[in-house]
Amino acid sequence: MDLRQLAALTAVADHHSFSAAARALHTVQSNISTHVARLEKELSAVLVDRSTGELTDAGELVVARARQIHAELAAITADVTSLQGDVAGQVRIGVIGTTGRWLVPALLNALGSAHPRVRLVTIDATTTSLLPQLSSGRLDLAVVNLPATDPDVEVEALFEEDHVLLTPAEHPLASRDRVELTELSDTPLLLEPPGTGFRDHLDNDANRLGVRLVSQAEVDGMRLLAALAQQGFGAAVLPASAMVDWTHPTRKAVALDGATRRGVGLAIPRRGRQTAAARATADVLRSVVETEVPNLSGLHLVR
Repeated sequence: MDLRQLAALTAVADHHSFSAAARALHTVQSNISTHVARLEKELSAVLVDRSTGELTDAGELVVARARQIHAELAAITADVTSLQGDVAGQVRIGVIGTTGRWLVPALLNALGSAHPRVRLVTIDATTTSLLPQLSSGRLDLAVVNLPATDPDVEVEALFEEDHVLLTPAEHPLASRDRVELTELSDTPLLLEPPGTGFRDHLDNDANRLGVRLVSQAEVDGMRLLAALAQQGFGAAVLPASAMVDWTHPTRKAVALDGATRRGVGLAIPRRGRQTAAARATADVLRSVVETEVPNLSGLHLVR
Protein backbone atom coordinates (compact mmCIF):
# COMPACT_ATOMS: atom_id res chain seq x y z
CA MET A 1 0.00 0.00 0.00
CA ASP A 2 1.37 3.42 -0.90
CA LEU A 3 0.14 7.01 -1.03
CA ARG A 4 -0.43 6.96 -4.79
CA GLN A 5 -2.91 4.12 -4.40
CA LEU A 6 -4.79 5.94 -1.66
CA ALA A 7 -4.79 9.18 -3.67
CA ALA A 8 -6.20 7.36 -6.70
CA LEU A 9 -9.01 5.77 -4.71
CA THR A 10 -9.84 9.08 -3.02
CA ALA A 11 -10.00 10.79 -6.41
CA VAL A 12 -12.42 8.12 -7.66
CA ALA A 13 -14.54 8.74 -4.56
CA ASP A 14 -14.57 12.49 -5.20
CA HIS A 15 -15.15 12.40 -8.96
CA HIS A 16 -17.21 9.19 -9.33
CA SER A 17 -15.30 7.66 -12.22
CA PHE A 18 -11.80 6.49 -13.13
CA SER A 19 -11.56 8.88 -16.08
CA ALA A 20 -12.58 11.92 -14.02
CA ALA A 21 -10.18 10.88 -11.25
CA ALA A 22 -7.37 10.69 -13.81
CA ARG A 23 -8.12 14.20 -15.05
CA ALA A 24 -8.17 15.54 -11.50
CA LEU A 25 -4.76 13.98 -10.76
CA HIS A 26 -3.32 14.97 -14.18
CA THR A 27 -2.58 11.40 -15.17
CA VAL A 28 -4.06 8.72 -17.43
CA GLN A 29 -6.95 6.42 -16.60
CA SER A 30 -4.79 3.30 -16.77
CA ASN A 31 -2.66 4.59 -13.87
CA ILE A 32 -5.75 5.11 -11.72
CA SER A 33 -7.05 1.65 -12.58
CA THR A 34 -3.69 0.06 -11.77
CA HIS A 35 -3.34 1.80 -8.40
CA VAL A 36 -6.87 0.87 -7.35
CA ALA A 37 -6.50 -2.73 -8.55
CA ARG A 38 -3.25 -3.19 -6.62
CA LEU A 39 -4.85 -1.76 -3.51
CA GLU A 40 -7.81 -4.11 -3.89
CA LYS A 41 -5.47 -7.07 -4.33
CA GLU A 42 -3.51 -6.16 -1.20
CA LEU A 43 -6.67 -5.75 0.86
CA SER A 44 -8.47 -8.72 -0.71
CA ALA A 45 -11.57 -6.58 -1.21
CA VAL A 46 -13.43 -4.84 -4.02
CA LEU A 47 -13.24 -1.10 -3.34
CA VAL A 48 -15.01 0.35 -6.40
CA ASP A 49 -18.12 -0.92 -8.19
CA ARG A 50 -16.92 -0.80 -11.81
CA SER A 51 -20.48 -0.61 -13.17
CA THR A 52 -21.29 2.64 -11.35
CA GLY A 53 -17.92 4.12 -10.37
CA GLU A 54 -19.14 4.35 -6.77
CA LEU A 55 -17.30 3.01 -3.73
CA THR A 56 -18.28 -0.21 -2.02
CA ASP A 57 -18.64 -0.28 1.77
CA ALA A 58 -15.01 -1.40 2.00
CA GLY A 59 -14.01 1.44 -0.31
CA GLU A 60 -15.80 3.99 1.84
CA LEU A 61 -13.92 2.72 4.89
CA VAL A 62 -10.55 2.93 3.13
CA VAL A 63 -11.21 6.43 1.79
CA ALA A 64 -12.21 7.69 5.24
CA ARG A 65 -8.86 6.48 6.57
CA ALA A 66 -7.02 7.82 3.53
CA ARG A 67 -8.42 11.31 4.06
CA GLN A 68 -7.12 11.27 7.63
CA ILE A 69 -3.70 10.13 6.44
CA HIS A 70 -3.49 12.86 3.81
CA ALA A 71 -4.59 15.48 6.34
CA GLU A 72 -1.89 14.38 8.77
CA LEU A 73 0.77 14.46 6.04
CA ALA A 74 -0.28 17.96 5.01
CA ALA A 75 -0.09 19.02 8.64
CA ILE A 76 3.55 18.03 9.02
CA THR A 77 4.95 20.85 6.91
CA ALA A 78 2.59 23.43 8.41
CA ASP A 79 3.39 22.41 11.98
CA VAL A 80 7.17 22.35 11.46
CA THR A 81 6.96 25.78 9.82
CA SER A 82 4.97 27.09 12.79
CA LEU A 83 7.72 25.98 15.17
CA GLN A 84 9.94 28.44 13.37
CA GLY A 85 7.50 31.23 14.22
CA ASP A 86 5.76 31.46 10.86
CA VAL A 87 2.23 30.03 10.68
CA ALA A 88 1.58 28.81 7.14
CA GLY A 89 -0.48 26.31 5.20
CA GLN A 90 -3.91 25.74 3.69
CA VAL A 91 -7.06 25.77 5.81
CA ARG A 92 -10.38 24.56 4.41
CA ILE A 93 -13.34 26.14 6.18
CA GLY A 94 -17.05 25.61 5.55
CA VAL A 95 -19.53 28.40 6.29
CA ILE A 96 -23.32 28.54 6.14
CA GLY A 97 -24.28 31.07 3.48
CA THR A 98 -26.09 33.76 5.44
CA THR A 99 -23.29 33.99 8.01
CA GLY A 100 -20.60 33.81 5.35
CA ARG A 101 -21.89 37.01 3.71
CA TRP A 102 -20.56 39.16 6.53
CA LEU A 103 -18.09 36.83 8.28
CA VAL A 104 -15.84 35.71 5.41
CA PRO A 105 -14.77 39.20 4.20
CA ALA A 106 -13.86 40.21 7.76
CA LEU A 107 -12.09 36.88 8.36
CA LEU A 108 -10.01 37.20 5.18
CA ASN A 109 -8.91 40.71 6.15
CA ALA A 110 -8.02 39.77 9.72
CA LEU A 111 -6.28 36.53 8.74
CA GLY A 112 -4.30 38.29 6.02
CA SER A 113 -2.99 40.74 8.60
CA ALA A 114 -2.26 38.23 11.35
CA HIS A 115 -1.04 35.25 9.30
CA PRO A 116 -0.36 36.22 5.67
CA ARG A 117 1.02 32.77 4.77
CA VAL A 118 -2.21 30.97 5.67
CA ARG A 119 -4.27 30.23 2.56
CA LEU A 120 -8.00 30.00 3.22
CA VAL A 121 -10.25 27.82 1.07
CA THR A 122 -13.93 28.57 1.81
CA ILE A 123 -16.86 26.26 1.10
CA ASP A 124 -20.36 27.77 1.18
CA ALA A 125 -22.89 25.05 2.06
CA THR A 126 -25.67 24.04 4.43
CA THR A 127 -24.98 22.55 7.86
CA THR A 128 -26.24 19.14 6.73
CA SER A 129 -23.61 19.18 3.98
CA LEU A 130 -20.77 20.65 6.04
CA LEU A 131 -20.83 18.24 8.98
CA PRO A 132 -20.04 15.07 6.95
CA GLN A 133 -17.21 16.92 5.19
CA LEU A 134 -15.82 17.96 8.55
CA SER A 135 -15.99 14.51 10.13
CA SER A 136 -14.41 12.91 7.04
CA GLY A 137 -11.45 15.30 7.07
CA ARG A 138 -12.32 17.25 3.92
CA LEU A 139 -12.77 20.39 6.05
CA ASP A 140 -10.65 21.70 8.92
CA LEU A 141 -13.29 24.00 10.42
CA ALA A 142 -16.93 24.87 9.83
CA VAL A 143 -19.36 27.54 10.94
CA VAL A 144 -22.71 25.77 11.32
CA ASN A 145 -26.22 26.02 12.71
CA LEU A 146 -26.69 24.67 16.23
CA PRO A 147 -27.26 22.13 17.51
CA ALA A 148 -24.82 19.99 15.54
CA THR A 149 -25.12 16.41 16.75
CA ASP A 150 -22.45 14.58 14.71
CA PRO A 151 -20.47 12.45 17.24
CA ASP A 152 -17.25 13.03 15.29
CA VAL A 153 -17.52 16.82 15.58
CA GLU A 154 -16.95 19.15 18.51
CA VAL A 155 -18.88 22.45 18.52
CA GLU A 156 -18.61 25.70 20.46
CA ALA A 157 -21.30 28.39 20.37
CA LEU A 158 -20.32 31.67 18.70
CA PHE A 159 -23.48 33.79 18.61
CA GLU A 160 -27.26 33.74 18.41
CA GLU A 161 -29.54 35.62 16.05
CA ASP A 162 -33.14 36.76 16.02
CA HIS A 163 -35.74 35.73 13.46
CA VAL A 164 -37.00 38.22 10.86
CA LEU A 165 -40.06 38.14 8.64
CA LEU A 166 -39.24 39.49 5.18
CA THR A 167 -42.35 40.44 3.20
CA PRO A 168 -43.27 42.18 -0.04
CA ALA A 169 -44.38 45.77 0.54
CA GLU A 170 -48.02 44.90 -0.22
CA HIS A 171 -48.15 42.05 2.34
CA PRO A 172 -50.73 42.56 5.14
CA LEU A 173 -47.97 42.44 7.79
CA ALA A 174 -45.57 44.78 5.99
CA SER A 175 -46.91 47.84 7.79
CA ARG A 176 -45.81 46.43 11.16
CA ASP A 177 -42.45 46.84 12.90
CA ARG A 178 -42.88 43.64 14.94
CA VAL A 179 -45.14 40.60 14.69
CA GLU A 180 -45.72 37.59 16.89
CA LEU A 181 -45.15 34.07 15.61
CA THR A 182 -48.77 33.35 16.49
CA GLU A 183 -49.84 35.85 13.82
CA LEU A 184 -48.26 33.69 11.10
CA SER A 185 -50.72 30.83 11.50
CA ASP A 186 -52.02 29.77 8.05
CA THR A 187 -49.91 32.47 6.34
CA PRO A 188 -48.16 31.12 3.20
CA LEU A 189 -44.40 31.30 3.78
CA LEU A 190 -41.15 30.51 2.03
CA LEU A 191 -39.50 27.98 4.38
CA GLU A 192 -36.61 25.56 4.59
CA PRO A 193 -37.79 21.92 4.43
CA PRO A 194 -38.43 19.80 7.55
CA GLY A 195 -35.25 18.12 8.76
CA THR A 196 -33.10 21.25 8.48
CA GLY A 197 -32.06 22.85 11.75
CA PHE A 198 -33.65 26.24 11.19
CA ARG A 199 -37.00 24.75 10.09
CA ASP A 200 -37.08 22.20 12.92
CA HIS A 201 -36.52 24.93 15.51
CA LEU A 202 -39.23 27.04 13.92
CA ASP A 203 -41.64 24.08 13.86
CA ASN A 204 -40.92 23.38 17.54
CA ASP A 205 -41.75 26.98 18.44
CA ALA A 206 -44.88 26.90 16.27
CA ASN A 207 -46.08 23.64 17.80
CA ARG A 208 -45.50 25.01 21.29
CA LEU A 209 -47.69 28.02 20.48
CA GLY A 210 -50.31 26.10 18.49
CA VAL A 211 -49.34 27.80 15.23
CA ARG A 212 -49.95 26.09 11.88
CA LEU A 213 -47.16 27.00 9.46
CA VAL A 214 -48.07 26.79 5.79
CA SER A 215 -45.31 26.52 3.20
CA GLN A 216 -45.74 28.39 -0.06
CA ALA A 217 -42.46 26.77 -1.14
CA GLU A 218 -39.63 24.89 0.57
CA VAL A 219 -35.97 25.64 -0.26
CA ASP A 220 -33.01 23.73 1.21
CA GLY A 221 -30.45 26.51 1.46
CA MET A 222 -30.91 29.63 3.54
CA ARG A 223 -29.08 31.96 1.18
CA LEU A 224 -31.25 30.91 -1.78
CA LEU A 225 -34.34 31.17 0.40
CA ALA A 226 -33.35 34.70 1.40
CA ALA A 227 -32.66 35.62 -2.23
CA LEU A 228 -36.11 34.46 -3.30
CA ALA A 229 -37.74 36.47 -0.53
CA GLN A 230 -35.65 39.52 -1.41
CA GLN A 231 -36.77 39.21 -5.03
CA GLY A 232 -40.42 39.29 -3.92
CA PHE A 233 -41.48 35.66 -4.41
CA GLY A 234 -43.20 35.64 -1.03
CA ALA A 235 -42.88 36.21 2.71
CA ALA A 236 -40.12 34.27 4.48
CA VAL A 237 -38.90 33.68 8.01
CA LEU A 238 -35.13 34.28 8.00
CA PRO A 239 -32.27 34.59 10.48
CA ALA A 240 -31.17 38.16 11.13
CA SER A 241 -27.81 37.61 9.41
CA ALA A 242 -29.66 37.15 6.10
CA MET A 243 -30.62 40.81 6.38
CA VAL A 244 -27.17 42.24 7.18
CA ASP A 245 -26.37 45.22 4.91
CA TRP A 246 -29.59 44.71 2.93
CA THR A 247 -32.32 47.20 2.06
CA HIS A 248 -34.96 47.31 -0.66
CA PRO A 249 -37.71 49.87 -1.30
CA THR A 250 -40.38 47.25 -2.11
CA ARG A 251 -39.58 44.76 0.69
CA LYS A 252 -40.06 45.09 4.44
CA ALA A 253 -38.11 43.34 7.20
CA VAL A 254 -40.30 42.86 10.28
CA ALA A 255 -38.97 41.68 13.66
CA LEU A 256 -40.48 38.32 14.66
CA ASP A 257 -41.21 37.67 18.33
CA GLY A 258 -41.95 34.30 19.90
CA ALA A 259 -39.31 32.32 17.99
CA THR A 260 -36.22 30.93 19.70
CA ARG A 261 -33.00 32.54 18.52
CA ARG A 262 -30.91 30.56 16.04
CA GLY A 263 -27.54 29.43 17.39
CA VAL A 264 -24.41 29.50 15.23
CA GLY A 265 -21.22 27.73 16.26
CA LEU A 266 -17.70 26.77 15.26
CA ALA A 267 -17.27 23.05 14.58
CA ILE A 268 -13.98 21.12 14.47
CA PRO A 269 -13.27 17.39 14.02
CA ARG A 270 -12.79 15.38 17.18
CA ARG A 271 -10.27 13.07 15.52
CA GLY A 272 -6.68 13.99 14.85
CA ARG A 273 -4.63 17.02 15.74
CA GLN A 274 -5.44 20.29 14.05
CA THR A 275 -2.66 22.03 12.14
CA ALA A 276 -1.15 25.21 13.51
CA ALA A 277 -2.74 27.06 10.58
CA ALA A 278 -6.20 25.69 11.43
CA ARG A 279 -5.80 26.59 15.10
CA ALA A 280 -4.66 30.10 14.19
CA THR A 281 -7.59 30.52 11.80
CA ALA A 282 -10.04 29.43 14.50
CA ASP A 283 -8.56 31.98 16.92
CA VAL A 284 -8.82 34.78 14.34
CA LEU A 285 -12.40 33.76 13.54
CA ARG A 286 -13.39 33.95 17.21
CA SER A 287 -11.85 37.42 17.42
CA VAL A 288 -13.71 38.57 14.29
CA VAL A 289 -17.01 37.35 15.72
CA GLU A 290 -16.34 39.18 19.00
CA THR A 291 -15.67 42.38 17.06
CA GLU A 292 -18.37 42.21 14.38
CA VAL A 293 -21.44 40.72 16.08
CA PRO A 294 -22.12 43.64 18.50
CA ASN A 295 -22.42 45.92 15.46
CA LEU A 296 -24.93 43.76 13.58
CA SER A 297 -28.66 44.17 14.18
CA GLY A 298 -30.35 41.07 15.56
CA LEU A 299 -27.12 39.20 16.38
CA HIS A 300 -26.02 38.51 19.96
CA LEU A 301 -22.76 37.14 21.36
CA VAL A 302 -22.94 34.02 23.53
CA ARG A 303 -21.46 34.81 26.93
